[in-house]
Amino acid sequence: MVNLTEIKYIVNENARKADMEKASVEFINSEVVEKVRNFHKSFPEYQVTPLHSLDKLSKQLEVGNIWVKDESYRFGLNAFKVLGGSFAVGKYLAKKLNVDISELSFEKLRSKEVKEKIEDITFVTATDGNHGRGIAWAASQLGQKSVVLMPKGSSEIRLNNIRKEGAEASITDLNYDDTVRLASQKAEENGWVLVQDTAWDGYEEIPTWIMQGYGTILDEAVEQIGEAGDDRPTHVFLQAGVGSFAGSMLGYLAGKFGDQRPITVIVEPDKAACLYKSMNIGDGQPHSVTGALNTIMAGLACGEPSTTSWGVLKDYAEAFISCPDYVAARGMRILANPLGSDPQIVSGESGAVGLGLVSLLAENKMLNVMKEMLKLNQDSKILIISTEGDTDPEHYRKVVWDGAYPSA
Repeated sequence: MVNLTEIKYIVNENARKADMEKASVEFINSEVVEKVRNFHKSFPEYQVTPLHSLDKLSKQLEVGNIWVKDESYRFGLNAFKVLGGSFAVGKYLAKKLNVDISELSFEKLRSKEVKEKIEDITFVTATDGNHGRGIAWAASQLGQKSVVLMPKGSSEIRLNNIRKEGAEASITDLNYDDTVRLASQKAEENGWVLVQDTAWDGYEEIPTWIMQGYGTILDEAVEQIGEAGDDRPTHVFLQAGVGSFAGSMLGYLAGKFGDQRPITVIVEPDKAACLYKSMNIGDGQPHSVTGALNTIMAGLACGEPSTTSWGVLKDYAEAFISCPDYVAARGMRILANPLGSDPQIVSGESGAVGLGLVSLLAENKMLNVMKEMLKLNQDSKILIISTEGDTDPEHYRKVVWDGAYPSA
């Protein structure tokens, strides 16, 4: 039997206090999101990704509804990351051309006219896989070069998928955060452009563009929920690595819904729970987790919070939860083996942890205190964003077929 006490949580008492000065969410306001959506719509590959309603599972778990936004369909790249990377590349090129991104479609950016105005550029990034593949794809589509560095222990399958998109890619002998530092060093030495989804003092513009690019996900989901006859979810579970994705999603929710925003829960792997640690210390500052960051949730294996997202998460998220790997594995298996007429969803390790957590909260009495704190009940309408599919098919089968990382 697993030890459910390994699932740890912190309640953010300040999240709903109206009399506190809070981080601005203007970086992802409605005007920005409209530009992001229009830019992505100009891609020939653009389609709204599915929003699945898991009616049978909702009944089983005794909640009102569970929606899963399935990003495995995004641009044929099996993950959401390309949204942020492509928008950041587009914004960088727009800045070079001295025009607003709203004036540049994807087709115009890769036109001969634009190529003649911009010298060859090499974009460089560090990644566990999904972000790097998105940067490689965007750079290749726009006739530019890319260099992608991956941390020690990265999947060879993910490495080869990045190379197939035209990047010069390799696996280092460093952890994720040190690989980011190496990418930054390479950019400075070679005159390359660093496109990283984590920020630090002095490097915040491009990470902000990446966060803005993710806004397409929730803008689509809110539209889809409205089309289904609901106005908004009551709960959103957001997985986090450095926090850029979670900060983007929470910034969107806070800006759009204000005090009526859903209860938002930040979920991290216990071996890389830098946001949980930061909230636990409680001094208002971001704190790092060091070491190997060894977790199956490779996309979340990050030890240093991003400065562009920390303030939003600290000020608006209701809870931070640290989860062992078996929580993600359970979520993967549940989505792969649906109840009744519920659709099957192929969700990778970093995509399924939120659903795994919801299932344990709903079914295990040992977690009742946490469940009650989050106000999860029969009226709850829960949104999960499955950020990736089976980006490492071999490992996916070990979990879903062979039962690796069991929860019982």
